[in-house]
Order: sequence, then structure tokens, then C-alpha cells
Amino acid sequence: MGSRVGVRLLLILVLLLAAVQVAFRPLAIVGRAPVGQPLQLRMNLGLDLQGGSLLVLEGQDTPAARATPEAVDAAMRVIERRVDQLGVVEPTIQRQGANRILIELPGIADPQRAIALIGKTALLEFVDTGTTQLPEGATWSADGRTVTLPEGAVAPSAPGARPPARTIALEKKVVLTGAELETAQAGFDQQTAQPIVNFRLRSGGARVFEEFTAANVGRYLTIVLDNEVISSPVIRDRIPGGQGQISGGFRTIEEARDLAVLLRGGALPIPVQVVENRTVGPQLGRDSIEASLRASWIALAAVGLFMLLFYGLSGVLADLALALYVLMVLAVLSGLGATLTLPGIAGLVLSVGMAVDANVIIFEKLKEELRAGKSLRMAVGAGWNRAIQTIVDSNVTTLIATAVLFLLGSGPIRGFAVTLSIGVLVSMFTAIVVTRALVDGAAAVGLGPQVARVAGRASR
Repeated sequence: MGSRVGVRLLLILVLLLAAVQVAFRPLAIVGRAPVGQPLQLRMNLGLDLQGGSLLVLEGQDTPAARATPEAVDAAMRVIERRVDQLGVVEPTIQRQGANRILIELPGIADPQRAIALIGKTALLEFVDTGTTQLPEGATWSADGRTVTLPEGAVAPSAPGARPPARTIALEKKVVLTGAELETAQAGFDQQTAQPIVNFRLRSGGARVFEEFTAANVGRYLTIVLDNEVISSPVIRDRIPGGQGQISGGFRTIEEARDLAVLLRGGALPIPVQVVENRTVGPQLGRDSIEASLRASWIALAAVGLFMLLFYGLSGVLADLALALYVLMVLAVLSGLGATLTLPGIAGLVLSVGMAVDANVIIFEKLKEELRAGKSLRMAVGAGWNRAIQTIVDSNVTTLIATAVLFLLGSGPIRGFAVTLSIGVLVSMFTAIVVTRALVDGAAAVGLGPQVARVAGRASR
């Protein structure tokens, strides 16, 4: 076997091992030693395969703001920041119509918590209530002129009394909003061990905060979230540095963490309402995976059998290249952190047929060269050179179509476009480079006559 052919085959072997490692990770490095682990495809699964939640939110008009497309886009950006902090792998967030937002959350463990976090407006306000301390749960009216006290709360004007829920006149004087927050983190109070949220303000907000607290010692600075009072602490001293904490009302540390997530993500510019909430069970995902894999294996077996029957040894070599092709596509998808969906599996199976199509073009060109009387070596070189242009032209048109699907499509359509485009690019490599190396290797070890039977005759 020629040294150049040997080097090419060695590189293909290295590529095969690398693809297996990236896609299935049979070896893990623990400390400095490699440790074997079970073969398992390491890839993110979409909502249709893994299960999870699908939400549709609808923007609501308010007297202060309308649910315009621009406002919905701004709300999407806030929701994206919140979902990112939930730890959901490859969520889908996209506009649906003029004022709706479609959200897919694969593998979400607590859909109700996700809904509460995603759909909450989360407008934080620091309100000057003067000498009035408001109880937790009191709510301001939309116009900011009156406050409704919760059931059983002590009315500020009548200490010791236990009236039912009632409304008092109190104007909302906002000192700062959550827009001035730089960060927010959940933690525990060192003295009471109760959950709290520590926050830090940006420089401009920190300056306002310090000046206000210095001028209002002994008065109340009430913390309000979406017009509902969280706490109403008294200002005991000037607070420099723009750092503070929100306490009260947190039964668990999870509630404090949820508020911190909301504050870090920012407030929604418009309120949203959940108009659709569907849960896809993992059993449906498993059934879909099994059916899709079964269809994929049947398709691969049918393609492999076709190549074997029509092209003999050359078909076997093409099948080997096809196996490497599948491993490489899975490795690329896994390495890029792509999400596999049912349309993505369809794109993968379709790209397998297109990969074989490239080999068919090559072998037909090889037939023509052999029947013209050329030796196997010359026929292989000429056949591949003639086929490359045809393969590139046909695949470029497919890539253009997948680019349009990706740019104009959404959700599963994009998954199909990504899988198909990666498959097309990898198929060009395996057909032009890998199959050629395998054919050259077969000829180098004395299997040239069997390869030449693709044209119905033996090699010279």
C-alpha cells in the first residue's frame, strides 16, 4: 500500500475515533486517568423527544403601554434572560403573530415555577411612604393613589385594630425602580437565618439611594413588586454604596432565588397572560425516539443494501463511508450543542440519501471512464474530478434552500434546516474524500478487479 494512501486511511481512522468520542464519549478523564463509561449519545433533545412544557403568552394592553410588536419584542428579550437563568437547555422563544410569544421548555422539571417566573411583570419599586408602614401583601391601585390592605392587617391610622381588608389613600412616591439594579442574589440573613435577596444598585441609583436614606432617617422606604408590598422597613441610617437587602415574605430560599432571577432579568415592559399551557410527557418523547430510530435504521439498511447490490465492493466501501458520515454528523451536532428534534431526525435520514446520491454520481462517472478503456487508477482520478463539480452544484442548491428555511422558519423547521445543512456538508466530505481513500486503499491491496466490476469488467 502506498504511503500516501496509508496516511489518508490512518487520518480517516483517527477521524472515526474522534467522532465516536465526541458523539458518545466512551472515555471520560477523571483526574489524569481515562475512565470508560457506557456508550450513550450525548445530545440535547428537543421538546418533542424529551418532553417538557409549551407556553403561549399574550401581551396585554394597559393605560400606560400598548402591546405593540416593539413592546412584545422587548418582552421576549426579558423572558429570554429569565429562561436562561432557569437552566433550561436549548429553549425556544419566538414571536407568534402580532402580540403572542411561543415558549418551549424541554425537560423542565417544575413547569408551574417556570410559568410564575416567565409571566410575572416583576416591576420593582422603592416607594417613599413617609411615616406610614405598610403590611406585607398590601397592594397599590393602578393609578398609584390608594392602597388596599390585606385581610386582618393593622390599619396605619388605627394601631391595634384588626379591620377587614380596606382601602386607604396613599400616593405612591417612587424613589427608585428595578431598572437601577446592577445585580441581585439570594442569601440568608446572618442574624435571623431567614431567606433574603441582596441587591446592588448602579452608580446613579446608588447616589440617589444614599441621598434619600440620609434625608429620611426614621421614615419608611417600602419595597413594592408589581404593586404589591414585599416589605416596609424603617430607614435607620444613611446607606452608602447602593447595597441593600429585601427581606420578609420568603418562606423558602427558592422563593428568594426566584425573586432574584426576576430582578436580574428586568421588568416586562407590558403584562403578559398565559393563553396556552401544554405539557408533553417524556413517554411520548421516548415513543417518538424509538419510532424515529427504527425508521432511521430501516432507511440506512435499505440504502446500504442498494449500494451493495448495484455496485458490489465499491458499494461496500461507500457503505463504510456512509457509516463514518452518520458518526460525523452526530459528532458535529453534539459538539455544537445542537438540539435534536423529530424534524431534525427527518433531516438526518434525508441527508443519508443525499450522501449516497453523491456516491452514485461518482460511481457512474467511474463507470464511464472504465468503459472508455482507461485503467482503474486513471479512471478513479478522472471520475472523481468529473463528479466533484456536479456534487458541489447540487449540494449548493440544497444549502440555499436550508438557509432560507433557517432564516424564515422557526422551532422545528430550523432544527430540520440545521441538521440537513450539516448533513449536506459532511456528505460532500465523505463522498469526495473518504470514499476516494477507501477505493484507493482497496486497489492498493489488490482488490482493483473487484472495484472495477462496477463497470461490468475487470481492470487492466
